[in-house]
Amino acid sequence: MSAPLFLVESLPVADTLTLDGPEGHHAATVQRLRVGEELLLADGRGGTAAAVVTAVGRGALDLTVTSRGYVDAAVPRIVVVQGIAKGDRGELAVQAMTEVGVDEIVPWAASRSVTQWRGERGVRAREKWVATAREAAKQARRAWLPVVAGSPDESTATVAARISGAAAGFVLHEEAQDRLTTVELPPAGEIVLVVGPEGGIAPAELDAFQTAGGRPVRLGPAVLRTSTAGVAALSVLATRLTRW
Repeated sequence: MSAPLFLVESLPVADTLTLDGPEGHHAATVQRLRVGEELLLADGRGGTAAAVVTAVGRGALDLTVTSRGYVDAAVPRIVVVQGIAKGDRGELAVQAMTEVGVDEIVPWAASRSVTQWRGERGVRAREKWVATAREAAKQARRAWLPVVAGSPDESTATVAARISGAAAGFVLHEEAQDRLTTVELPPAGEIVLVVGPEGGIAPAELDAFQTAGGRPVRLGPAVLRTSTAGVAALSVLATRLTRW
């Protein structure tokens, strides 16, 4: 099994350090790492450091850094606009998309979203997405932590503007003729992929995205749930872009 990864605000400059706080507690108390075991530290911005445990304390580990590295950001950058879903479906989508390799997730306040993020409820919901992405990135041993946009969510107009400025924009839609497996992909820049909520994308929203340059695409004959469509599309893109 590969070494577990822990996220830190900044990588250590010195060759020794103490990993404490929530990450130290998780490493020492939950995962029960012991002296001599190896782990990875990452700053979520591409920087990494391999380290070995030299001492175990109460909710903390003493470490010695054995090597340092840097992982370049993926090109092109993949942004998924995820229609806000009810219950835990949105968090499931965030978890799976993070593990597959999404670079940014944009919570979208679609007109047909059953759940609407308003006030403090919206702030808390977005925080759950951020926490879910963080834990999924650690599970997947990702050096780059996906960005979760929104304050707390984004409007259709904002999403359309994002598509307009992207190298390519695709909208998953069950009536589309083009397939994501065959459309031309840009070699660089940003690819924006829109995933609708449970009720689908409203005609006015689709028109706005197409006007902005978005291209409707489909994955296949089956209609996927909002919690699975994004990860399926990301799998296609990761393969076609040779990330996998």
